[in-house]
Amino acid sequence: MSVMADGDRAFLDSIIEVADEVAGPHADSVDRDARFPAEALDALRAERALSATIPAELGGGGISFSAVARGCFELGRRCGSTAMVFAMHHIQVATIARHAAGSQWLESYLASVAADQRLVASVTTELGTGGDMGRSIAALQPGEDGVTASFEKQAPVISYGAQADDLFVTLRRSPDAEQNDQVIAVAQRGQFALEQTGTWDPLGMRGTCSPGFVVRAQIAPEQTLATPFPQIMAESMVPITHILWSHLWLGIATDAFDRARAFVRAAAKGSSDGAPPPVAIRLSHLLAELSLLRAEVASGLAEFVEASEEPSRERLLTMTSTLRFNNLKIAASEQAPRVCQGAMGVCGIMGFKNDSPYSVGRHLRDTMSASLMIANERIHQTNASLLLIAKDV
Repeated sequence: MSVMADGDRAFLDSIIEVADEVAGPHADSVDRDARFPAEALDALRAERALSATIPAELGGGGISFSAVARGCFELGRRCGSTAMVFAMHHIQVATIARHAAGSQWLESYLASVAADQRLVASVTTELGTGGDMGRSIAALQPGEDGVTASFEKQAPVISYGAQADDLFVTLRRSPDAEQNDQVIAVAQRGQFALEQTGTWDPLGMRGTCSPGFVVRAQIAPEQTLATPFPQIMAESMVPITHILWSHLWLGIATDAFDRARAFVRAAAKGSSDGAPPPVAIRLSHLLAELSLLRAEVASGLAEFVEASEEPSRERLLTMTSTLRFNNLKIAASEQAPRVCQGAMGVCGIMGFKNDSPYSVGRHLRDTMSASLMIANERIHQTNASLLLIAKDV
């Protein structure tokens, strides 16, 4: 076994321990009170898990992307909100790491994330853009001193914004730039102020603590990624987002299936003849649904890892690749709640009750948010345009 494989295994063991011993026991409280999963994030920091996607030479874990995706799955099996915070943090950090080469500031920043286990939140949605991440209204405004820049952005949601150390922000390149001429800026705590503009009492994913904010910041110009924004989107942000999200949704659905299976096993033990109860047939159908979700998630990860290992990553810049990862998101976000609803059908009233060991209400509510996170209809609209011109699909 290679050193890297050993490192991945140790990382996953630590994630499973946090999931089982910390995130899981607090999941119901986090959901009930719509509170940030502070205990789980403290435990992840103690395991240095927030720097897993940062190269070892910058002080990070140097953990493979496949292992980080599996970590999202394991956390998702115990607490969807913890898994979402962990996934979103690594979407930002992995994107910066993949495009930091040549920037002394960004490499130094990644080293500080590793050293201090800083939590990074995303500010990529904005009022007035209709949920289109490829457009920005807020612009990076050069300072009169020539050494600073500022911005003000109205974000309808910022997941764990109040708890984050740093922000990953999409902006127009300058005040006179077009809305699709964007840059990504990194603002550190002490450089930005948040004015909360909304509340957070949602149906599911309650622990992500995602109200709206107005963000005001003053940063240095070098705190932006030099790589063109469309390239960052295609090579990193879109595939990484959909892969990590799909893994945590799979984790939630897997735990829902496991609870349904435990219910059927308990029913079988109570049978006088030991025969499978009638509801076991439903469980078999449910396994088929879960297997489809597993296969889709696994193939998406494999394709991304293979393309990322190519020197130029050119495959990730194709329309075929965009369609592939868009469809991964759509498929996973629709399949996961179906599995959870099927699990409730197997368990019946015991799955419907919140105080039952077979309860899957939280699982169903958390996965129902999946189709809204980068709305599926918007993705279908993008796909429809691409299908008219793409040579291969």
